[in-house]
Amino acid sequence: MTNIVVDTARRLLSHGGRDIPCLIGKSGTIDASTKREGDGATPLGRWPIRILLLRPDRVALPDLKLPWRWLRPDDGWSDDPADPVYNRPVRHPHAYSAEKLWREDGAYDAIVVLGHNDDPPVTGAGSAIFLHCTAGRDYTEGCVAIAREALLDVLTCLQPDDMVDTR
Repeated sequence: MTNIVVDTARRLLSHGGRDIPCLIGKSGTIDASTKREGDGATPLGRWPIRILLLRPDRVALPDLKLPWRWLRPDDGWSDDPADPVYNRPVRHPHAYSAEKLWREDGAYDAIVVLGHNDDPPVTGAGSAIFLHCTAGRDYTEGCVAIAREALLDVLTCLQPDDMVDTR
């Protein structure tokens, strides 16, 4: 098992003997038990990798060992605590608030969906916690982000049952 360790204080993601600069939430970190929707904080904990989502017009298919699928222009992720499918993938248009995953800024060219608050989702306890591309930003809304090329390199090394450990 390969684990990704995110040292949130030092803003470094460690994987395969490499330390990669990373971004975390604009509000810093928070214990996962107190994470709330919209707080802008990265939850601390150990998160299984669920699936990879890749944008077909921007990412050549790397050699992957994890489950993955191509992103579609209508893909979204429910972030509305009132939504019966809160913290789940959805298709736009959607009757409730849902983040658009097909973005022009490049942040979601490659998305590693992390198993935060998903088994089962607790309403309002945080949604859409991903590992994704930095896309020229200084912070995330609660995710972890690294440079696009570094992320694509990391993706080729990941195995089923790997975890992301945010500390």
